[in-house]
Amino acid sequence: MKKSLKSRFNILGVLMIALMVIVVGCGTATTPTTPAPQTAETPKPARPELILATTTSTQDSGLLDTLIPAFEKKTGYKVKTVAVGTGAALAMGEKGDADVLLVHAPASEKKLVDNKTAINYQLVMHNDFIIVGPSADPAKVKETKTAPDALKAINASPSIFVSRGDDSGTDKMEKALWKTAAITPTPAKYQSTGQGMGQTLTIASEKEAYTLTDRATYLASKKNLKLDILLQGGISLLNIYHVMQVNPEKFPKVNTDGAKAFVDFMVNADTQKLIGSFGKDKYGQALFFADAGKKMEDLK
Repeated sequence: MKKSLKSRFNILGVLMIALMVIVVGCGTATTPTTPAPQTAETPKPARPELILATTTSTQDSGLLDTLIPAFEKKTGYKVKTVAVGTGAALAMGEKGDADVLLVHAPASEKKLVDNKTAINYQLVMHNDFIIVGPSADPAKVKETKTAPDALKAINASPSIFVSRGDDSGTDKMEKALWKTAAITPTPAKYQSTGQGMGQTLTIASEKEAYTLTDRATYLASKKNLKLDILLQGGISLLNIYHVMQVNPEKFPKVNTDGAKAFVDFMVNADTQKLIGSFGKDKYGQALFFADAGKKMEDLK
């Protein structure tokens, strides 16, 4: 009886040892030998909200739909875009109601830079202004050589000219061209929309009228318009964009780090490649030319 009991204990001991080996062995097999790879996370800024005041042309052309997501992914900032006329965008900067500006009216921008409302002023890109109108071209704009001559021809014809009338960069250019032409447009044939470029092009198309537009917005909207390019080219029709920060010394509440990050992003080589290629796949030509690192005189 004692011998039988001892044998049972020996057998039980062997079974327990075997069970421990199996358990330990299983544990070793399921434990990873190397840690799981780490994925890089987007940075998390202390103040992630950033207000961008810009012109409607950057939005209507679709450019911001490419640039803003790329900026947010790279930096972690969340951009609130206020797309208005350049005059209104600059006014937001003057009041400290925006952190960073992307605009296209160099003469007006210079005032903010000179009085230190704006800092870190950088050339970003350009395209050009064009005069568009009905394909029949009743004012014979195609036969003119300069924009002021084209405006004279339109004003002398029964045709209508549709203006944005919103103090945007395009509106400022148009007013300057009328001044160069040394004429005041006939009120009955001059209609102001007070709206952005996309809406103004739609109205001009519906009225079979002429208007001045940036090329990018026209190409982005062309399929829905009955308007042709009738005058283009020349230094006087260059459409130049700059980016700038609102000065934190004047407006301590602005998001200084976010604004600087946006300026840096816009002039970065990778972003400049995005700008320079934007539109080629859809329109067969670039809508903007990248200009970071250049001077204004280099564009002329």
